[in-house]
Amino acid sequence: MRLQDSITANDLERRIREHARYTLAREWEELEPSQIFTAVACATRDLVIEAALETERRIRSSKAKRIYYLSIEYLIGRSLGNNLRNLGLYDLCRTTLNRLGIELDDLLEEEAEAALGNGGLGRLAACFLDSMATMGYAGMGYGINYENGLFRQVIINGAQVEQPENWRAFGSPWLILRPEEAIAVPMYGRVVHRTLPDGRYSPIWTDWRLVLGVPSDLPIVGYGGNTVTYLRLYSAHSTNDLDLTAFGGGAYLHAVAQRVEDETISRVLYPLDAAEAGRELRLRQEYFFVACAVRDILRRYLVEHTDLRELPEHVAIHLNDTHPTLAIPEMMRLLVDDHGMDWDTAWDVTQRVFGYTNHTLMPEALESWAVTLLERVIPRHLLIIYEINRRFVEQVRARWPGDDEVVRRTSIVHTNGEARISMGALAVVGSHSINGVSELHSGLVRSRLFEHHAALWPERFHNKTNGVSPRRWILTANPDLANFLDMLLGRSWVVDLDRLEELEKYIADTSARDRFADVKKENKARLARYILDELEETVDPQSLFDVQVKRIHEYKRQILNLLRIADDYLRIVEDGYEPPVPRTYLFAGKAAVGYHNAKETIRAILALAKTVNRHARAKQHMRLLFLPDYRVTLAERIIPAADLSEQISLAGTEASGTGNMKLAMNGALTIGTRDGANIEIEEAVGAENAFMFGMSVAEVAERRRAGYRSVEMVQGNPRLRRVLEAFRDGVLTPKVPEVGAWVWHRLVDEGDEYMALADFQSYVEAQEHVTQLYCRRVDWQVAALRTVARMGRFSSDRTIKEYAADVWHARPAE
Repeated sequence: MRLQDSITANDLERRIREHARYTLAREWEELEPSQIFTAVACATRDLVIEAALETERRIRSSKAKRIYYLSIEYLIGRSLGNNLRNLGLYDLCRTTLNRLGIELDDLLEEEAEAALGNGGLGRLAACFLDSMATMGYAGMGYGINYENGLFRQVIINGAQVEQPENWRAFGSPWLILRPEEAIAVPMYGRVVHRTLPDGRYSPIWTDWRLVLGVPSDLPIVGYGGNTVTYLRLYSAHSTNDLDLTAFGGGAYLHAVAQRVEDETISRVLYPLDAAEAGRELRLRQEYFFVACAVRDILRRYLVEHTDLRELPEHVAIHLNDTHPTLAIPEMMRLLVDDHGMDWDTAWDVTQRVFGYTNHTLMPEALESWAVTLLERVIPRHLLIIYEINRRFVEQVRARWPGDDEVVRRTSIVHTNGEARISMGALAVVGSHSINGVSELHSGLVRSRLFEHHAALWPERFHNKTNGVSPRRWILTANPDLANFLDMLLGRSWVVDLDRLEELEKYIADTSARDRFADVKKENKARLARYILDELEETVDPQSLFDVQVKRIHEYKRQILNLLRIADDYLRIVEDGYEPPVPRTYLFAGKAAVGYHNAKETIRAILALAKTVNRHARAKQHMRLLFLPDYRVTLAERIIPAADLSEQISLAGTEASGTGNMKLAMNGALTIGTRDGANIEIEEAVGAENAFMFGMSVAEVAERRRAGYRSVEMVQGNPRLRRVLEAFRDGVLTPKVPEVGAWVWHRLVDEGDEYMALADFQSYVEAQEHVTQLYCRRVDWQVAALRTVARMGRFSSDRTIKEYAADVWHARPAE
């Protein structure tokens, strides 16, 4: 019997009232809205746990292969609404609460969003966990139970200001504490070198300091409620709570210093690493996380099995980017040092267990660690990495004899200048599978990042294009669109997104197109109301909503979008231009705390927005807004309302993107470069339903070889020159002229690293095509509906099926 068929409104109300009384110790009439939310969440969690226990029984009885996903980030978003929908209890809960005089939609706003990530990496990980659970795989995630997420972004005096985001300050009803399964993680200390009587080298790591990793499990509910898995999150706790001697002597701060230092490990996502202390904290954070995960994985395995040599037959561990790469030497340490396995056998087991997904081509995101830092924090692991590298270099020299340059380029240990360990190279050498996340990116991983590794092991390298969960990004984020799809296709599209193809037959149906247009119209009106409430700004829902929402980074080129908006503004106020279509330009995204140029980009957007929105004539045709504190819940408001999706990174810099998929899936047309998954989206929806522009990867490379000069771009394009000079002279940012001067300085004086100026003309021409199509409203509706119909391949369900078949060699638990 399905869960939704066995629970009645009376059952649910009883459970909610019991939690109000026995969990919160309150009379119903005394409850605040936040307490009502907790009672409803706890009642829902009871049902989730029942399903989770049944899931574990099914997995054990079927002996399904376990999949463990290691990621430094998980952007889960709010859980109550998503869990109710996946359990099939959303409408029942709404009805039950209505009887009690409570609106479910209002109650959902009481939930603090789980701040466990920053951007696309964390959102992708959340989608993957959702898909694994929905399809019945024995999957589980591991991560860090951050007290604070990246930060809460507020705008003060026209600039980003970071504030703490303690999402679980008052607890979370979803986190299930498991103190009995805590892991003691060693750090620091020294290695004693010794040789056994039989001649084998057997080092001992000693004098270490222990940090306790205490797990909490956050349930992941698959659609239909048949499979519920967990995301296991570790909090760092000190094993030395108080130095009583120091405390007795009056040194109160010193008495708790070690505790504070240890527990800082799980305090905040991505601590600043500009200083040595920040780098050490970040290394400790990454090692703590994987040490807890790998030990827990082996503990689970040994409950059901005895022979660790068979680990790859029953377990797959996946590294989501380079942050968890230290799991590889940690696995070797446990197998060799703790379990007495010989090196060759342990290395074979390790390579067959691990898979690695690369998510970036950006050099600064390909982590490396100073040897001196590794030697101080995890000295035994450094020795293991050296031995891995020694054996790997032997393979390289055998393949390319006498070629020291190939050795230098492939080595895990880099000795030019400060000796460093490359996490990307270690992940590749230690894994049996290496993939990128779009066809273009995977090709560049093979040809640009790991050319010789791919030549040595061509069978290890392949592509797995990203996908997103239709449960989160249509069913939860866009219920009106979900209802439209239900009406035409039935509900099965939720677990079989290829069924969207059937929308093609309704494209000529005027009533279907009108209903589809009404969905977008209502979503835009809803976002306009939110903007009015939050920013006290008025936007026209009839205008074209032109949206760029993503992390603020120079390679994503928000600055190119800003140049084009400034061009429109100058044409309106100086040339008398009257756009045939009014536009609302929306930006959202966070700049990393220490990323000066990204922060200046936000300042430039906000400064130009003041100028545009206050000009009597310009504001009749255009509005420019920056929506602060971009996160999952804000994305769920913006994405369904978008008409145009800005995906304008420099070709060859974006690995894939998932925002591009979410926006297209919700009926936004894409304007973009041929970068990342944009190429595959264009192939899917048809070139006539997207607006592609700019240089290709090959053209970008050729421009660099030829010596790209931004000054020449300015001199050769009067339209571009006017925009840049207006920034430089403070015309566009009169209240903060130094911000406009920065735009000129960064793009002209400093050389325009990401070639925004080279793509400017192609971009504005593509935007003219956007305007022309939007004027033909029926043609736009057809293109938008066709885009939705052709997005089935971008479901994360498809991606997970490919990983399961090609990388993990796993089947769903029956």
